[in-house]
Amino acid sequence: MTSLPAGWYKDPADPSTQRWWDGDGWLGKAIPADATPPDGPPPAEEEDETPAPPAPASAPTSPAQPAQATQPAQPAGPPPGPGTPGSSAPIAAGPPPGYQPPPGYQPPPGYQQPPPGWTLPPPGGAAPPQGWQPPPGYPSPPPGWVPPPGWVPHAYAYNVQARPHGLPLAGVGQRFVARLVDIIALLILNVLVNGWLAYQWWLEVEPILRNAAGKPLFDTTPEPVPPRASYLLLTILLVATALWFAYEVPALANSGQTLGKRLLQVKVVRLEDTEPLGFGRAFRRWFRFGMWTPLWSCYGVGFLVQLAISASVLFDQKLYQGWHDKSAATVVVAVPPGRPEQAKAAPDHADDSTGGQR
Repeated sequence: MTSLPAGWYKDPADPSTQRWWDGDGWLGKAIPADATPPDGPPPAEEEDETPAPPAPASAPTSPAQPAQATQPAQPAGPPPGPGTPGSSAPIAAGPPPGYQPPPGYQPPPGYQQPPPGWTLPPPGGAAPPQGWQPPPGYPSPPPGWVPPPGWVPHAYAYNVQARPHGLPLAGVGQRFVARLVDIIALLILNVLVNGWLAYQWWLEVEPILRNAAGKPLFDTTPEPVPPRASYLLLTILLVATALWFAYEVPALANSGQTLGKRLLQVKVVRLEDTEPLGFGRAFRRWFRFGMWTPLWSCYGVGFLVQLAISASVLFDQKLYQGWHDKSAATVVVAVPPGRPEQAKAAPDHADDSTGGQR
């Protein structure tokens, strides 16, 4: 049993009085329980010097009956703690008033200070005092509720954010801006590569649009689209898909970062380790997006599907994984600024005591 710290406590033999406990035994004379005790131990002259009563003489044993073995005296121990069997002291919700921890005392690991203004709950079996409130975020008990004996408040449930490989998750805003930067970069590439095809497509559809604009308001007769315009549009979308593939897949396979991700300091990593994604995993992640680009010509179905894939990040509050991340087992994390220092490979003769000079 752990000894109580030195201080004034109620005498277990007479709860109406209190005495000084020095950690090993009682000292001094008892004072009334409702009296204000001194700050420290009682003066030396007030210590109880009453001699212990002599032990009664043992009766002589008769020759017919052997003497019984004398039981050793039990050493005096500390008083029973509050709430233990044999103790008349009430169950306390904390240390005695005025108690200070010993010098050098450190709280146990993981200990957190309670919220300001929060008090301990009442002892089990007693109604909460007037005005007692549970900690913030804890449901209030119904009126007249009395906790059962030994009741302990439940622990709080905190929303712990995952940190894959010790790195924080990239925010949704960071990922959105990084994707916008990549879209702008791809638009510039498409202007350079797809510009001539786009101009030829416009020459085919411009007369159709001009005729449709000159029709009466209620004339809904569709204008025939030349087959060449359809072929040009499909070719433009296929070239755009190829440009997107060449822009994103090699970058993710090698470093996990495109131009937009570098500027926003986010990175795509494996879910199980920090090794580079590799071509296969980078392709699976991109293909979930890129496969729908040729279907833009089908009433914009491909574009709507890509929007849904982008929005799927919002439905995973644990790792912010979209459908494309789940298919490739990847996660997007925020990386600190600067390039991490790479470990240098050991030379071939590192284990040679002569340094390779033989």
